[in-house]
Amino acid sequence: MKILDRYIITQFLTNFLGALSILVLIFVFHTIFTYIDELAGRGLELWIIFKFLIYFIPQLIPIIMPLAVVIASIMTFGAFAENYEFAAMKASGISLMRVMRPLIILMALLSLGTFFLANNVIPVAYREVYTLRSNIAKVKPAMAIAEGVFSNIGEDISIKVGKKRGDNDEFLENVLIHKKTPDKVNRTVINAKRGELKSSKTNSNFLQLILEDGTYYEDIKTNSYEAQQKEPFAKVYFKKYIINLDLSHLNNVDFNEKTDATTYRMMNVGQLNYAIDSLRTDFKQNITDYGNNMFRRTGFSVAPPPPSSAEEKKQEKPKPAKEITSVREFFNKLNNTQKSMVLDMAINTNQAQLDNVEFRQSDLEYRYKLMNLHILNLSDKFALTVACFVLFFVAAPLGAFIRKGGIGLPLVVAMVLFLAYYFIGLFVKNVAENNTINPALAPWIPALILLPFGVYLTARVATDKEVFHFPLSHKIMRWIEDKIKNLKQRRKDKLHKINRLKRMKRFTKHNRLLK
Repeated sequence: MKILDRYIITQFLTNFLGALSILVLIFVFHTIFTYIDELAGRGLELWIIFKFLIYFIPQLIPIIMPLAVVIASIMTFGAFAENYEFAAMKASGISLMRVMRPLIILMALLSLGTFFLANNVIPVAYREVYTLRSNIAKVKPAMAIAEGVFSNIGEDISIKVGKKRGDNDEFLENVLIHKKTPDKVNRTVINAKRGELKSSKTNSNFLQLILEDGTYYEDIKTNSYEAQQKEPFAKVYFKKYIINLDLSHLNNVDFNEKTDATTYRMMNVGQLNYAIDSLRTDFKQNITDYGNNMFRRTGFSVAPPPPSSAEEKKQEKPKPAKEITSVREFFNKLNNTQKSMVLDMAINTNQAQLDNVEFRQSDLEYRYKLMNLHILNLSDKFALTVACFVLFFVAAPLGAFIRKGGIGLPLVVAMVLFLAYYFIGLFVKNVAENNTINPALAPWIPALILLPFGVYLTARVATDKEVFHFPLSHKIMRWIEDKIKNLKQRRKDKLHKINRLKRMKRFTKHNRLLK
């Protein structure tokens, strides 16, 4: 390795490791403030909190790594330009691309390391954090119910809430509960607008969940298919419903206990590919099964294929005359009481079907969103490695262009550049969850947007051309400057003329007084 390459790599690594250390420290403090409610006042030992922070640091890599690359690139090349080291290199015949060559190799190795961390380390760390948070939450049962996801309370109940309020998160909104029957099958669904958690005064092992304004839905288990068709489900509306949650299993919490729960954040590339294929197959099968189930509930049957001409002759039999040819004819033969009963049954059946469709729609939307989240996470592992490369080619020419300003200006530029990258990525990922944008493409969009900018900056700085040179805009600016100069000159001439007239008036008045 040449002395120049070693010097460039040393300067970059010094800035990179320094920026990385400071960012890790900043985000660790941010993590502490974010999870202070979960960690404080629980009687937790210091090693548990330290373990939580250590496992949480790898999850910060998708944020910290691109930002550290941007800061290190701008500071390194900005220092070269400010100290006239670029001028000395150019005088020696060393181009910008020759200066960037060892850093390009270093960025390739850094990108491979980033992919390794994203694929192998982050999933393990996320699993450990998830397990530790679950065990910590057991110390305070209300914390075991998270917003927006299903939380298991015991072996039979899963709860999902839209929002939690109150000093102790005791007030819940948009509560959805899945309850298993003794045969461990999820047949019961409870949906309520509001809920409240209350501790039992007599027994600390029980927690009361008071639900208000909701519905109780349960699939009826029968011994035959015919009975299942007659009584497919039961549905009850309630104003108030109380569930006693058994918390005895939350005692004697073991913080080293592992969990079997698996989410998309805990998977590597191979596991994500397998999960995506399974979710797609399950999604399609679920739609098909639900469509067939809805068709069976209508009471219609599929017409058999028409017989051949030979079979028609063999099967020709006199058909009995139908007394009733339409529903209207049947309805008109009923008395008023029977008509009322039939209409009530039809209204109740249609309302039940409508409620069932709405419930199934929300379930399918959740499945579809879950599949998109898996695809997003898979694509993000690869897009992160490319993003580091792209940000380097954007930040390095910017650092050479900035030149003066010490540390403050490069940091400001780095933060603006990173925030643009981060918020673009955050926006497209949120949109891609509902498939508005292809979830496989969404993580690549920020890098694809910045890529032309990086190519342009590198080409301009490498050829010693003005970075922000736009002839049309320059002409417009010169025209505006000329107009401003002319206006200033006219105003100056006008003021000069006014002042000269005032002096002449004073002189004339003075002469009159002398006479």
